[in-house]
Amino acid sequence: MNCFMGIDIGTQSVRCCVVDNEGRFLSVREEKYPTVYPRPGYAEQSPGDWIRCLEKVVSGCREQLKDRFGEISGIAVCSTSSTVVLVDEKGEPLSNAILWMDNRAVRQAEKINKTGHEILKYCGGEVSVEWLVPKMMWIRDNEPDIFAKTRHIVEAQDYINHYLTGNWAASVCQATCKSNYVEEKGGFSANFFEQIGFPEFFDKAVTSVLDEAEPVGKITKKTAEKLGLSENTVVYQGGIDAHVNMIGLGVCRSGETGVVMGSSFVQLALTDTPFFGDGIWGPYRNAVVPGKYCLEGGQVSAGSIVKWFIHEFNITAENPFKFLGDLAADIPRGSDGLLLLDFFQGNRTPYKDPSAKGAYYGLTLAHTRAHMYRAILEGVAFGMRNILERMERGADAIKQLRGCGGVTHNELWLRIISDVTGKPIVLTENSANAGILGGAIIAAVGSGCYKSFEDACDAMTKVTTVVNPDMASREAYSVFYERYLELYQSTKKFNDL
Repeated sequence: MNCFMGIDIGTQSVRCCVVDNEGRFLSVREEKYPTVYPRPGYAEQSPGDWIRCLEKVVSGCREQLKDRFGEISGIAVCSTSSTVVLVDEKGEPLSNAILWMDNRAVRQAEKINKTGHEILKYCGGEVSVEWLVPKMMWIRDNEPDIFAKTRHIVEAQDYINHYLTGNWAASVCQATCKSNYVEEKGGFSANFFEQIGFPEFFDKAVTSVLDEAEPVGKITKKTAEKLGLSENTVVYQGGIDAHVNMIGLGVCRSGETGVVMGSSFVQLALTDTPFFGDGIWGPYRNAVVPGKYCLEGGQVSAGSIVKWFIHEFNITAENPFKFLGDLAADIPRGSDGLLLLDFFQGNRTPYKDPSAKGAYYGLTLAHTRAHMYRAILEGVAFGMRNILERMERGADAIKQLRGCGGVTHNELWLRIISDVTGKPIVLTENSANAGILGGAIIAAVGSGCYKSFEDACDAMTKVTTVVNPDMASREAYSVFYERYLELYQSTKKFNDL
């Protein structure tokens, strides 16, 4: 029986699993690494930390599985995006990586968007400050010396694949969603990069693009010996963590929608036909599975706001999430008039406003930390409803949300999200491990173990829980939701202060 490995280079940690061809987990490991914030809006990580932690988690799986570790026939990697790495001729990093949430490239994104180029139609009409191309341009404009020394500027996923195989290849998922690769228009458009003033893209980027599940290459002898893997182990092309999470949730057919609920939230809906709508990223062809278009929404700050709240308000309970959840459960819908704007690191969709700010409105001396905590949960849920309603203008009706990420362990938050949006939330047996399972599924398809993503998802994912909405609660929340929408419009003039 073949085994498959999935690797996820996430915001807070690297995770690794080994599963069999029925999706049963044989081993799971996780190792955390730090993020540094050198200036407001900046966020960086060390690629060396990724490698150190990757070697540690793979070693942990090897020690647990012993002889069965040798049955691993395929690996696929997913990563945050765009998390950007500058490397030299040998593939060695020249600096810290610029993390996906880093907002330093505002002017570069604005310059690209002002061109109104036809290519922008395929990414929702404009690029985000978070994406690869604006960040590459920022490096050229602000750090010309290191730009000149750099051989490639790549996604974290490309960097890890190169560590494993020695080969450079971009993922169709990363390229389509984050660097303006449009298959329908021939791939990377030289005219587009000339018009935005960045012809150097072709000198610094990896322009060889592989579909998901295509082989990147076999693992190198050096890395195989270090990790204890066979030199015949094949690394198959993966994608962005959120999109690979969809595969790990079994989202592979038109009309299906998945939501990654972690530090950030990402909403992805699949459709057979392209939809060119306002406030949504895409349509992205082949970004999740071959032949389907993907519509993408996202909230930059979600679980990270809760983490901020717990830290800054010194919640020292043994289980702070349960402690706060128990308190907030007794607070009425609408948090007694307290509203939160969830734009603590800007807004990704539907406003595409990197300068948007988080805010509490309605604070009185009667409000407690329980009110403030519940307002966070409700504010993020309002943001999700705003995104889903935009998606439904052009995609198939969203009948359910398949969820994964750390928030799936927060029962109160799931209930609030379901009630606010009016959508059932479906959890699978391995919702919490969907990213690494998605990587393993990709490897299973690439190896030929399954003929299609549909076959692999059906065999390797299992539904366990459904959180159904209370439609009376949805109606009650609608009043507060409308106020949430108005609050952004009323306060955005202060965003540049």
